[in-house]
Amino acid sequence: MINPSAPGWIDKFFIEHPISKENSIESNATFYEKTRDTGFIYGHIIKFDTINTIESKKWFKEEISKVALLNTLLGVYCLNEKKPTSTLFIEKTLDFYNQMNPEGFNLFKKILPKNSKSQTLENYIDERVQTNDGIINKNFSHLVTNALLFIDILAFCQYLQQGEIPEKYLKRIEATVVNIVALALKIKSNKTPYDDLLIKLFEASVRYTKFSKNAEVTLESLELDFYSHELEKKYLIDITSMALWSDGVIEKEEAYFLYTLGKTLGITDDFVAKSIHHSNAFITQHKNEIPYFNYSNPVKHFYDQTTESVKNLVNRNKKRLIKEIMESKELMILLAHSTRRDLNEKEKKKIRKQILDICKTIPSLTIFLLPGGSLLLPILIKFIPTLLPSSFNENLEEDE
Repeated sequence: MINPSAPGWIDKFFIEHPISKENSIESNATFYEKTRDTGFIYGHIIKFDTINTIESKKWFKEEISKVALLNTLLGVYCLNEKKPTSTLFIEKTLDFYNQMNPEGFNLFKKILPKNSKSQTLENYIDERVQTNDGIINKNFSHLVTNALLFIDILAFCQYLQQGEIPEKYLKRIEATVVNIVALALKIKSNKTPYDDLLIKLFEASVRYTKFSKNAEVTLESLELDFYSHELEKKYLIDITSMALWSDGVIEKEEAYFLYTLGKTLGITDDFVAKSIHHSNAFITQHKNEIPYFNYSNPVKHFYDQTTESVKNLVNRNKKRLIKEIMESKELMILLAHSTRRDLNEKEKKKIRKQILDICKTIPSLTIFLLPGGSLLLPILIKFIPTLLPSSFNENLEEDE
């Protein structure tokens, strides 16, 4: 089982999902359709396009996004490489991200010389799926942030075909995406509160440009003839279709805009019709799971996400936590006392300190090592009695 939060997950990925001939026989069209079916285009990944099944039910969104980004990069690599190997893929992807190195992309400070190439790539990918500086914004704008990750795929495709990323390519395609979305929202006939929210999410997601809903743009001014690759054109249609979605209804003006966009890009009406249908079907089915369509106060959203994350972390690390706790005699004694009486402040501080030390030894609990992470410890402590041997909780014996 792959653990995307622990070092070595890329090597483990290729052990469980080795490159085969099937990876190299796809066309651009089938690759794009399969990628869209995973939800990667929309920023909400529901599955992975891999030969062997990946069980990700207990994974966090960032973990799912990391594996999805790696796998999609691998897919476009196999499209462009006659004899693909995992070693060459890692080397090319590293070189690609070294060339990218956008302003503010300062992961170099985090990478140590002793890292292997695959571990270095893990650091790159980790940085790419966590693009927002503010932890609340990062959790809140997850949908659009990861929808724009497909720009990495398009740029990687350019790199593989030309040996380098074309000058200002990343800035240009991102600007095109956000300007098309801004233009689409202007002509949207059924205005909703989600339109303003979508604008805020794009503002939080862009890396190279500034998103402005007041920008004076037209389809003609966007110079769309710059985009000649099939993947670029289809992505621009789908991201626009997603932005225009509103309760499953595409008005006549909106449909006209999409078909005009398709004609300008040289995309068939058939693909535009399927794009409208696919985005509607996908969003309708997964609406309750996508943050953008479940607007709430960002702070409340962050709190709910964090609480759920802590529960998940504790559950996933249950056995290791028990082992670490059992090896700490003082902590065991204090936890035993806590089941029979209220602890004083000094005892509570000792518990927090020792639990924090335990968290340092378990990679997937590094959330507690972040600034302010210690504030989450009371939540962890709350769940600890359920992790202890039954001798410390007599009530559980009766239930069993």
